[in-house]
Amino acid sequence: QVQLVESGGGSVQAGGSLRLSCAASGRTASSYPMGWFRQAPGKEREFVTSISSSGGRTGYADSVKGRFTISRDNAKNTVYLQMNRLKPEDTAVYYCAARKTSLSSNMYYNSAVSYDYWGQGTQVTVSS
Repeated sequence: QVQLVESGGGSVQAGGSLRLSCAASGRTASSYPMGWFRQAPGKEREFVTSISSSGGRTGYADSVKGRFTISRDNAKNTVYLQMNRLKPEDTAVYYCAARKTSLSSNMYYNSAVSYDYWGQGTQVTVSS
């Protein structure tokens, strides 16, 4: 069983930055592809970004491309989401997710159904 714990959420004005962290428990957590998803009130959960287990490949939703950066430190079993130039429409609960298998260390996954473990979420609020 893998536990994911997000941190770093908060409130910020439009144009500001936040850095989210997701700490994964378990000895094999560094072998998991990871992703970030978000869910705004009244909306479905949506893909934000993902990263392969090696960290060598990443994917982004068009809405965050060029503003958000995902990275990972496998020695710390932690994935990060650097969010710059935040917009009010980025307001949501952000969830970290992990997939326990992968076809290769360079695979990343953009669909929520591809993930096996989820964190509790951290709130990000961007005011205009």
